[in-house]
Amino acid sequence: MSIHLTVLGRVDTTAPPLKLPLAAGEVRTGFPSPADDYLEAELDLVAHLIQPPSATYYLRSKGSSMTGVGIYDGDLLIVDRSLEPKTGHIVIMSVDGELTCKKLGTIGNRPYLIASNPEFRPIPLEGKECQVWGVVTHNIHSLAPGFSI
Repeated sequence: MSIHLTVLGRVDTTAPPLKLPLAAGEVRTGFPSPADDYLEAELDLVAHLIQPPSATYYLRSKGSSMTGVGIYDGDLLIVDRSLEPKTGHIVIMSVDGELTCKKLGTIGNRPYLIASNPEFRPIPLEGKECQVWGVVTHNIHSLAPGFSI
């Protein structure tokens, strides 16, 4: 299937919020702009990234079939089981007993799981035992060399 996933666990709904500083303003990725010298607020990343916690779990990605959408080997995926999967969503699905992460799509009028790396062929879903495990809502990967999440 080209990408393997490791289930890491569920969100701890009993953990107290962890609020981190959120700088005011935006960071430009083009031309530099002066930085703001104050904090706007505090941000709880769990509250910001996970809705609802009771239906959310984490997975670790393995493989290269989704690099075109920025999911790389070892990334941490946040998956929501409460969302209805729709065409275009990145989903976690069991296909014939094997977990995979792909974009849900159609070719013609038939359902497929579609990789975002052209080296991988679409996976037809007709005639296969399929179970949706959830919709990927966020992807977290480290940009610091040697730093892992």
